[in-house]
Amino acid sequence: MSKKSSLERKALKALNYDLFEAPSLSSPAPATLYTKIRESALRQALVTPEELNAERNELPEQAELARRFDMYNLVYFKGKLPRVRVIYSHRMTSAGSYTPGSRVIKIGRKYHEIFPEEINDTLKHEMIHILHLKHDRDFKKEAKRIGASIKAQSHPALSKPPKYIYVCGQCGREYPRQKRLRMASCGVCSRGGIFDEKYKLKLIKSRRIKPQDTSSNSS
Repeated sequence: MSKKSSLERKALKALNYDLFEAPSLSSPAPATLYTKIRESALRQALVTPEELNAERNELPEQAELARRFDMYNLVYFKGKLPRVRVIYSHRMTSAGSYTPGSRVIKIGRKYHEIFPEEINDTLKHEMIHILHLKHDRDFKKEAKRIGASIKAQSHPALSKPPKYIYVCGQCGREYPRQKRLRMASCGVCSRGGIFDEKYKLKLIKSRRIKPQDTSSNSS
């Protein structure tokens, strides 16, 4: 190094300009197997859902869903989530669900045939449920961190017919419901949102539910 360069370096160092920092001569630490796997998963995670699928309208096989679970587990959760089964549900109309008792993530096939581009988002959403069952503050914080949606979209083809229809004997307003009501009165006729026996809703229609219609709680 010339004398002039040495003087310049000393002057710049005095001004706290770290422009001539010498590169480290020590050899880098050897990469672990986990590091290599995680780096590979990170590269794959940058691929868009459209690129992961050969066609947007073709849903991945269940084996592919399991692979993506492992990939997201490494990328977003450092591989700490317990292994669960990821399967399709042909009956549920919601996007997905997680059942902690059996440790199963269900992906709604009907929903994703309409919104195939959301399948990765749904999988990440249900993976958060392994840690946080409810859509509470902690869940929303995790969803923001990994870029997952809180709510799924709605579509007319996914709406269920009401199991029960109640009516107010006073004003005739009907209340379609999926669940049976207990001690409910008309929200229009009752005052202050308090139950009023005089305006108690009456059941006028009940759809008989077959065993195969029931499904687990969905997200």
